[in-house]
Amino acid sequence: MQLEEIEKSIGYTFKNKQLLQTALTHTSYAYEHNEESNEKLEYLGDSILEFISSKYLYLNYPNLREGEMTKVRASVVCEESLYKVAKRHDFSDFLYLGKSEQKAGGKNRPAILADSVEAIIAAMYLDGGIEPVEKFIIENLKQEIEIASKHVGDKDYKTVLQEKLQIHGDVKIEYEITKETGPDHDKKFESEVKCNGKILAKGEGKSKKEAQMHAAKKALEILKKENR
Repeated sequence: MQLEEIEKSIGYTFKNKQLLQTALTHTSYAYEHNEESNEKLEYLGDSILEFISSKYLYLNYPNLREGEMTKVRASVVCEESLYKVAKRHDFSDFLYLGKSEQKAGGKNRPAILADSVEAIIAAMYLDGGIEPVEKFIIENLKQEIEIASKHVGDKDYKTVLQEKLQIHGDVKIEYEITKETGPDHDKKFESEVKCNGKILAKGEGKSKKEAQMHAAKKALEILKKENR
């Protein structure tokens, strides 16, 4: 396992290589080998990430209100975004995982990969200060922040569907998860949305929330066609 490869990918060379190794050490491996895990680095990295993204939003998006900046930050500093960062830099190839976690497909688990990004951010900060960290965070999240800032005022599909269906009075809207497939680290859910017991549409997603959102989106598309 060549740490130089990951340094090249993230654009930073560590003076203290042990910090980088610790950042990539999952608790399962640490327990088996009596080493320090990346949990404490994760904790620090989470705070650094929030600070840098808050500062970037404050300086670059003067038109956003405080509540909107909070929403944008929350949608960007999340497991899904950090998982994408980890995949972009192939962090899964460098993680130190225990045997049981390896067998369970841990190197592809979004939570483990997202945590490793936070740990590497903290390790980078402790090794080289705030500048390289800021560069890494902004380079990797700039686009996500831009997209999120454009949609910060948007209502989600479930809210829009509810407003449309309740325009003539109260109706009973239900979401039901009808199917769940795949292993724990890569689940897929199917949801249906009903109005007064009638199925309007079905949707799929990698989380229950995403499946429900897709079902609401499809229902809106169907309603739009019907009302043409």
